[in-house]
Amino acid sequence: MPKSRTSYLSRRGLIAAGGALGLVAALSACGGTDSAKGETGKDKDKGAAASGPWTFKDDLGKDISLKAAPKNIVAYTGTAAALYDYGVQVKGVFGPTKTADGKPDVQAGSMDISKVEILGNVYDEFNVEKYAALQPELLVTNTWDGTYWYVPEASKDKILKLAPAAAIGVGGDASLDKSLERTADLAKSLGADLNSKKTADAKARFEAAAAKVREATKANPGIKVLVGSGSADLFYASTPKTSADLKYFETLGVEFITPDKDKLDAGGFFESLSWENAGKYKADLVLLDNRTGTLQSQELKAKPTWAEMPAVKAGQVAPRVTEPIYSYEKCAQILEDLAKAIQNAKKVS
Repeated sequence: MPKSRTSYLSRRGLIAAGGALGLVAALSACGGTDSAKGETGKDKDKGAAASGPWTFKDDLGKDISLKAAPKNIVAYTGTAAALYDYGVQVKGVFGPTKTADGKPDVQAGSMDISKVEILGNVYDEFNVEKYAALQPELLVTNTWDGTYWYVPEASKDKILKLAPAAAIGVGGDASLDKSLERTADLAKSLGADLNSKKTADAKARFEAAAAKVREATKANPGIKVLVGSGSADLFYASTPKTSADLKYFETLGVEFITPDKDKLDAGGFFESLSWENAGKYKADLVLLDNRTGTLQSQELKAKPTWAEMPAVKAGQVAPRVTEPIYSYEKCAQILEDLAKAIQNAKKVS
């Protein structure tokens, strides 16, 4: 899905930069964590990182085995933010972590970015020397297409030789609920207590928020939703079929506009529209990519075709968290915001 946030010409460039795009390779959300010996009953969700060997089967189907649970963990920023919500702290991160003014990027979530080593802040940036100095025991990231998200192709071999890597599926066959489960599995294996009040409350909030979306779509049927991302030259209309969040939203009753199949990019993820043709699809609600480096509503006002879109004229544009932080806490907020947007939308297309 990604490259730098300013490159929109390549498929990977767009995904990293700002479309709701997932990539095509089918991911099997397989396996789960193996519990530490002796873990039974009430203790099964209290984490398995205390002692003994550590094993995990990731969503690329790879079995990872270590003599003990890893302590020196380096992770993609969004994945690190999810682990942080479960109480798992990483040593270093790579991916959008801080903005130009030094503030936390949206993908850093609640994480204190002053307490992590930033190995790279943009796509294709990864300081291998700093990574080695951290003495990593495990690298964690997401996967959209069978590759390790934000691990640069040019230095991938060097990076992967330094420590085993685990990837959580967020594209292809993955769905948001499954990606959440798998991230929680990983956090548990690293010592997180999934029975903690904070985690239990967050999961209950997520389930309640999912019910709110179902209620909103039933109470306000027929609302057509377009998922898009803006750059200086192009507007990207995304299909809901290849990213975990949008696929899950469909199961809750959200009606997405799907771009013409024969107009999609080579991977089948999005349609690239010139700004002259950006109004091709008439929607009642637009979910606009919220990532740093993509154009937001205020910046898009200068685009006449954007201003003329029915949903835009009606003020029915909501941020789309293109790369969710896969913790129940963060995804509950996404669902709550989606429910409100659909509930308040009026039919204008």
